[in-house]
Amino acid sequence: MTATSNPPGTHSPELARKMWRTLEPYHGIVYFTPHAEEQYAALGIDGRDGYFASRAAALGPVSAEVVIATFFNFHPGLVRHAIPAVWDRAEPAAILAARLRAADLALREILGDEVAGDDVVEAAELAGRAARAGGVEGRPLFAGHAALEWPDPPHLSLWHAISLLREYRGDGHIAALVTADLDACEALITHGGASNGEVGLSVLQRSRSWPDAEWGAAMERLRARGLLDGDRLSAEGEALRAHIEAVTDEAAAPAWSVLTEKEAQRLRALVRPWSRRIVESGVFGLR
Repeated sequence: MTATSNPPGTHSPELARKMWRTLEPYHGIVYFTPHAEEQYAALGIDGRDGYFASRAAALGPVSAEVVIATFFNFHPGLVRHAIPAVWDRAEPAAILAARLRAADLALREILGDEVAGDDVVEAAELAGRAARAGGVEGRPLFAGHAALEWPDPPHLSLWHAISLLREYRGDGHIAALVTADLDACEALITHGGASNGEVGLSVLQRSRSWPDAEWGAAMERLRARGLLDGDRLSAEGEALRAHIEAVTDEAAAPAWSVLTEKEAQRLRALVRPWSRRIVESGVFGLR
């Protein structure tokens, strides 16, 4: 079979990567919209605690250690600032409802009447089929979100499906990082230090709250392994990072096996203009 005529059942890592890049903004808006902060604040959850509470709530009122393990790349102290205190302020179900309201408000604000259009209905059906095809074994964040009820409005059903696909991919990515013998801080540095890195090292360090001493120690460990040359990846480091991304794509591919190549490309074509409008709105530059 050629890559352009993949039938259902074919796992295409390249397709999995393309789908992720196209669909990600539609999901990711919930982490940056000011509507999210407002919704969580109404529950007594302020600042970045809302991110950890809203994404972890699908797992139930878990410990900080569970969130550190499943989110992987944040400094443990940042997680422990939020978890488990947020569960004393609001039940996970209330936090999940607030998260969904934030996504609804953000998508309606940017996409307007298009959220009720036939294209959104079609996209939700296609993405939903892929999201339901993923197996939960070894994928804790995906499993937690997969157990949630599906929202009824098509634009939120699409958002939920993309959220599931994102966590499905993320769980596989963490497995690849662990197999590569990278800890959380080292993984961030290999991401930011890659020649094709889209996010700088300083941004990653700051956004994940890694202290200078721990960040510097992680860089030294990578240099000792021959993976880092200065603050950029060495040739060996680039090769390892490329391997990690390839493994991640391979692990994400099974969820897309239920769609034909034509259906997958149709989903990309439908979501692409919405993702572009979300990016162009400037919402991702708010934090």
